[in-house]
Amino acid sequence: MKSVAICGSRRFKTEIHALAEQLRGMGVVVHVPPLPSFEEEWKELPRDQKEFIALGLTHNHFYKIQMADVVYIYNKGGYSGFSTTLEIGYAVATGKPIYALEKDEGEICRHVLFQEIIKMPEELVKRLQ
Repeated sequence: MKSVAICGSRRFKTEIHALAEQLRGMGVVVHVPPLPSFEEEWKELPRDQKEFIALGLTHNHFYKIQMADVVYIYNKGGYSGFSTTLEIGYAVATGKPIYALEKDEGEICRHVLFQEIIKMPEELVKRLQ
């Protein structure tokens, strides 16, 4: 079975982790982004520490994308934030097939990079076989 890296906004953290568990239950190797929830502590950090943490989180997920066979964009409502946009670019640069949950009506440059819109985990698993 192939592996998938899931990319998406922190606002979808619960849904992304639920999707990852579903896929793992179907035998898929899943790489999820680090989606920390530390808003209060984040506000208090000096800028250099924020940059250090952001750099580490970004490189961590780029590595997961590199290890995966395909990338799945969890873009509920068509939303892809800044980090997800970077991850889409990295996936393209590394030659990974990109699937998405929904069309990206907001930015055609992102949408044209999606090979297919896949709504159900079972459909994604079929593409991985």
